[in-house]
Amino acid sequence: MTKAKKLKKIIRERSAKTGERYTAARRQVLLAREKKATPSVTTAPPVRRSAPRVGISDAAAAKKTGHGFDHWFAILDAFDVAAKGHTAAASHLHSVHGVPGWHAQMISVAYERARGIRAVNQASTGGFQVSVSKTVGASVAEVAGVFNDALRREQWLEAADPDLRRALNAALGGAKPKQVVLKNADYGRLRYAWDGAVEIRITGKPKGGGCSVVADNMGLRDAGHVERRRTAWRAAFEALKEQLDR
Repeated sequence: MTKAKKLKKIIRERSAKTGERYTAARRQVLLAREKKATPSVTTAPPVRRSAPRVGISDAAAAKKTGHGFDHWFAILDAFDVAAKGHTAAASHLHSVHGVPGWHAQMISVAYERARGIRAVNQASTGGFQVSVSKTVGASVAEVAGVFNDALRREQWLEAADPDLRRALNAALGGAKPKQVVLKNADYGRLRYAWDGAVEIRITGKPKGGGCSVVADNMGLRDAGHVERRRTAWRAAFEALKEQLDR
């Protein structure tokens, strides 16, 4: 029997045993062969496996669901997430296997990243997103004032990324100007368009501990766009903190 025929036979046997589609079974067989062929090395201390930037570790998944990533990833391999999509995958884990809703979402995201279906910072819709935050020692109203007042905003954004400054000024000072709307003393919000969408959230901390300022950037084109936004907002928030601390 040729090597190719032998490989196909092994794949079909795995597919029949696990219920996986042929392509999923082939992927797992090749991965197993690759691991087997890798030269042995000195065993390193155990490393905590975690889902990149999704807020759940392998240990946390196992504690809450009874199984770690290996178990759930094998189930999602058989489910064919690439064809059916993120929402269907999370629903499958939740409705068929009893995984709590939030954990089903996070395990699905971790799987998509591990299998190359979704990149870090990529949403299930295909677009990219990034969130940047900063804690400042000022009240929600004071921070909102820097955004809403044209003169103070100009001073704050003097050295900011030109595109960030242009987009924010257009939103807050255009023909139909927006402003940070204070829902109450502890929360303010602004949403505007900028090559996608930006949502600014200002949230007060307990016991007068200042507030956090968050810029959620959604609908970005690619990973490079993510890094440019991350860099721009980090610098802008540093300048905001300096202005408020004067």
